[in-house]
Amino acid sequence: MKKTLSLVLTALILGTGVVMAEQKIAVVDVPAVVAKSAQVQALKKEQQTKMQDLEKWLKTAQADVEKQKTQEGKDKLLKKYNADFAKKKETIAKDYQARLQAVDKSITETISTTARAKGYNMVISKGVVVFGGDDITADVQKVVK
Repeated sequence: MKKTLSLVLTALILGTGVVMAEQKIAVVDVPAVVAKSAQVQALKKEQQTKMQDLEKWLKTAQADVEKQKTQEGKDKLLKKYNADFAKKKETIAKDYQARLQAVDKSITETISTTARAKGYNMVISKGVVVFGGDDITADVQKVVK
């Protein structure tokens, strides 16, 4: 019984030593990294252009509807354009979301790679840290495209 108790105590002491091993923690200001990302800026610009093109298309469609002589013709054309508009808008939104996810994945991988290269075993978003951790935001911003 004493031998078992002794083994358990030894295991607890050794286990505590493992738990108390030094953690090297980094913090990253993710919104700042995203804001400086050329990929994100290009994606936003492209999205604005697509939305402007969609607005132009919508104005043309409205003009076509107004040119119709009969209410039946207007209703039929309006229904067609509404369906087309919904499809175009959904396609633009899906494409934007997919590309945004790809950029997010790329930024996350860059943060992980940078942290590992500097010997960190944990990275926490700077927004949730009140105190502590080494800020590697500038290092990540240099690498993010």
